[in-house]
Amino acid sequence: MDNLTTFISNLFSFDDKNPLLFTQFNFWVFLALVMAVFSFLHSKRLLRNTFLFLASLFFYYKTSGLMVLLLVFSTLLGYFLGIGMDKYERKGVRKGLMALGVVVNLLVLCYFKYAYFFTDVYNTIVQSDNKVINYLALWANEWGNTDRFDATKILLPVGISFFTFQNISYIVDVYRHKIKHVGNIFDFGFYTSFFPQLVAGPIVRADQFVPQLYKPYFLSRKQFGIAMFWIVNGLAKKIILSDYLAVNFVDRIFDNPLLFTPFENFSALFVYSLQVYADFSGYTDIATGVAMLMGFYLPKNFNSPYKSTNPAGFWKRWHMSLSNWLKDYLYIPLGGNRGGTWVSWAILIGIAAVIGLMAKTTWVTMLIIAIIVAIVGCYVFWPKAKREITTNINNMDTMLLGGLWHGASFNFITWGGLNGLGILIYKWWKNRSKGTRTIATLLLWMAFVVAWIAWDAAAIRVGCVWTGVIFVGTLIDWIYSTLTSGGRPIAWLNRGWSIFLTFVFISFTRLFFRSGSNLDPAEANTVAWNTAKNMVQKMGDKWEWSHVWGVISGYSNIFIIFAIGMIIHWLPERWKRWYRINFAMLPLWAIAIITVLAVMLLYQFVTADLQPFIYFQF
Repeated sequence: MDNLTTFISNLFSFDDKNPLLFTQFNFWVFLALVMAVFSFLHSKRLLRNTFLFLASLFFYYKTSGLMVLLLVFSTLLGYFLGIGMDKYERKGVRKGLMALGVVVNLLVLCYFKYAYFFTDVYNTIVQSDNKVINYLALWANEWGNTDRFDATKILLPVGISFFTFQNISYIVDVYRHKIKHVGNIFDFGFYTSFFPQLVAGPIVRADQFVPQLYKPYFLSRKQFGIAMFWIVNGLAKKIILSDYLAVNFVDRIFDNPLLFTPFENFSALFVYSLQVYADFSGYTDIATGVAMLMGFYLPKNFNSPYKSTNPAGFWKRWHMSLSNWLKDYLYIPLGGNRGGTWVSWAILIGIAAVIGLMAKTTWVTMLIIAIIVAIVGCYVFWPKAKREITTNINNMDTMLLGGLWHGASFNFITWGGLNGLGILIYKWWKNRSKGTRTIATLLLWMAFVVAWIAWDAAAIRVGCVWTGVIFVGTLIDWIYSTLTSGGRPIAWLNRGWSIFLTFVFISFTRLFFRSGSNLDPAEANTVAWNTAKNMVQKMGDKWEWSHVWGVISGYSNIFIIFAIGMIIHWLPERWKRWYRINFAMLPLWAIAIITVLAVMLLYQFVTADLQPFIYFQF
């Protein structure tokens, strides 16, 4: 009896050290129980959706404890605002309700996610030393006459950015008449909390998912096979490519980059690029497969992003649900490629001011001021460039806010800004002749060489080498084009070079992304910036080439897995579709055997401490 009581107690209690993860056995027991009940309810639409809503709330409770109340609040807010907007046809009333929903959602998000960031900014401006206070915990302690909750720290609810953006998309889409409001609270609750994608996406837009609420359950033999493939594929990405690479290589170097050689720091950036892709896309694959088993379809979130030939193309392939959300609900409302608004300028200047303050370095502040002055000068005195400038500002605003969405620290803003800069440079680059490109890269490389002579800093040495590589590649391309009288370039070589440059650029920006991850918000700015600075310092040190082979041989498993992972990633899409469909068409007994064998093999790679999915923190 005592054992039964303990089991039930553990089942319905929250353990923050043991949340439900797709890689844990407990999750698959939970899923098996959900599917067992679902098999009796799948033909009864309302009962099906109600059950899945309650199961999703339980899943989130086991993941985040009492933060499930926040999800319930968000659900109720969106539900009643949707009803209100469809009830009142007056545009002013509808717009007011829409604005209320967006503002409240963003305020809740800002409180939990950006309290430390805004406090740091405020302290920097007024030179104070205010501390963050968790008023919700403080009030709960006062009302309950207890000290159960820690009021000195604000804990970030898992997946808050995902379900907040999902709720905003519903409110805005109802306002725009793209969809009708959902009339039943259990149907709507199911939309906002569907557990496979709840805590790490993809962001499910209302116009994509709400129509599925009313469709009868259907799962063909082929769809079942595809679902099983996605689940096994996602587990392989997470356990082998992500967790193994993280624990045995990446985490060690990012935790203390100064202890490792320049080549190890350099390699960690590229290995991390594969790790973060495998982690996030692995979660998406599992979520897609689990949702398909229940007859629901999630939007595609990744499309082989490291096949991209430019930074703009990368963001059309990476975290596509977020990229599309930002385009439709931020970039286009700001003016898109048609022009800008005063909000575009306010966002840019505001974030630039924050960067200048948080950097606490004179040269960074002066550089930002110079850039803003140059942009404003061009806008005022060069009328022909106005549209291009405002379009570029909208692009940069979107990337800066996308960076801030990922985390409330200087590093994430830097990461978003670098990606925005990469997109703007590409827009300029693609419209220039090969001769102009060659001259531009030569001048840039020469500028770094001069800077290196004047100031021998690690970042400048790294920049000098990288711009030199780009210049040589551009020069060869120009010479080939000249000698062949503008003939067609070697397609595969040209594409391979573009993919290589894009992958290196994206991997370098990840230095700032990874340095800001997995940190207490109270210390993120200082620790993350120091980590990034130390890694650049090490990469800019003198390379001992005799040590390179020692690192490769010492970490042979890491480099082999990295190479295999990248090769699979770069396989033609038609090959991947071929083996996916052929797996799905196997007899059920064959699928079962392969799945069991695959799981047994995968768990040979499981580390002592299961790693949470990286995007849980967002």
